[in-house]
Amino acid sequence: MNPYQTALNKVQEQNPLVHHLTNYVTVNDCANITLAIGGSPIMADDLEEVAAITELAQAVVINIGTLNARTVEAMVLAGKKANQLGIPVILDPVGAGASALRNQTLARLLAEVYFAVIRGNLSEIRFLAGFASVNQGVDVSQADLLTVQDSQAVAQQLALARQAVVVITGKVDVVSDGLQVALIENGHPTMSRITGTGCMLSSLLGSFCGSQKDYFSASVAATLAMGISGEIAHEKTQHQGTGSFRVALLDAVSQLTPATMEQRGRLQIVKA
Repeated sequence: MNPYQTALNKVQEQNPLVHHLTNYVTVNDCANITLAIGGSPIMADDLEEVAAITELAQAVVINIGTLNARTVEAMVLAGKKANQLGIPVILDPVGAGASALRNQTLARLLAEVYFAVIRGNLSEIRFLAGFASVNQGVDVSQADLLTVQDSQAVAQQLALARQAVVVITGKVDVVSDGLQVALIENGHPTMSRITGTGCMLSSLLGSFCGSQKDYFSASVAATLAMGISGEIAHEKTQHQGTGSFRVALLDAVSQLTPATMEQRGRLQIVKA
């Protein structure tokens, strides 16, 4: 088995506790996909308990999709506590560039918390990397889609600047630690027609990174798992609606095996 297949076994064997400070739009889907892959989700963002819950976790996922002043403070507390304990923190910069509050929050988080993995669409990652980006709410903009061929360079630049693994989701997903790049062609367009597939991938990243220290391999495995599951869900529901697809996606994640990842994975690793 390659390291991306064995990573799935590690999640299922270790059942990592993944602490989410996430948005209320997709919180249930994030919990369910964490359970489906073999992890254990917990969601706690009150200032009175966020540090204590973080101490119990094997990974922390911070998602800025629905911010408010209280949750921003909780995110900083959780991130700092995780850093103190060597627990990987995953950042999902939803809607980066869309508002002053999001931008200020991201600036503070990146200044005060070290993130092992940063996952977003091309517009979000371009913004964090300091490139001009046309924001379209939580979705990648059409203008940025025209520059998708540059996503590898953007991922590498941010990865080196932040000493993190960067995941850019799109038609071809890109994963980079600055020194190597994975190009993943799995997935299906229907995934963009339901809310929260990006948030769910961040939960998978938390699950995989919470069960091993090789965060590049873990991130590649999580991204492969999501893309392959999206393809399987489409095959089973292509004559049905998006509600059926959403359920089938969870089913596919819960039934994923290393053998399926080997058979269906369309992955290329290139050196920087």
